[in-house]
Amino acid sequence: MPTDTSAAYADLPLTLSEAGTGRPILVLHGGGGPATVAGLAEHLSRTAHTITPVHPGWDGTHRPAWLTGIDDLALAYLHTLRERRLRDVLVVGSSLGGWIAAEMAARDTTGCVTGLVLIDAVGVHVETEPITDFFALDARGVAEHSWHDPDRYHLDPADVPADDLARRGADMATMRVFAGDPYMHDPTLLSRLGRIQVPTLLLWGESDRVVTPAYGAAYAEAFGNGRLEVIPEAGHLPQLEQPEATFALIDAHLRRTDSLSS
Repeated sequence: MPTDTSAAYADLPLTLSEAGTGRPILVLHGGGGPATVAGLAEHLSRTAHTITPVHPGWDGTHRPAWLTGIDDLALAYLHTLRERRLRDVLVVGSSLGGWIAAEMAARDTTGCVTGLVLIDAVGVHVETEPITDFFALDARGVAEHSWHDPDRYHLDPADVPADDLARRGADMATMRVFAGDPYMHDPTLLSRLGRIQVPTLLLWGESDRVVTPAYGAAYAEAFGNGRLEVIPEAGHLPQLEQPEATFALIDAHLRRTDSLSS
């Protein structure tokens, strides 16, 4: 995908990949970085205009010192959509990206966001379903919590090139800035979701142990127009473990929301 840099604000350059034509879809990655949504963005670009940013601070991109909250990111992306005069935008977010998507919809005062897809999103506090402390896990623990088939996806750090390890460490440090305290949620977000009336699809891997399907059900119920779909044989990143099932559900949601907006 072609990549360019544009400015959300004077001191906030954004690295963006764009492809395709049609309805604009903003694709937001999670803590694992842009590679975790690259295949999803490529799929969606066949029928839509995809815009896939790298969150500032990930993959070595610049993060200004003032940019420390998910709400800051949400407002920066809303500003980018408005600057480009984009309307009828579907926002698709994975994990941390789903949290950003929810915050965007909650803060959208111009109605440019008309649909949401949240994939195993974090961002809310559910009393009975705590979010796993990802920072406390070793590599094996990350695999056990994140994947339906951890043996297939587990990477021994000893087998990872040093530059990749350094990049991942820097990405984790950036994620701590945005989501370390309070850990992976905004205490007020759950109570604000009811005001979001745009059609919202929440996709959840059945085997996710970072945020469980029960957490996803509580998340979906809080939206004004939310619906949960659980994907079998998938963990925290169903777009990687079960891409065909994930893409089919998003395509169907896109068709439904297209008909509502036309």
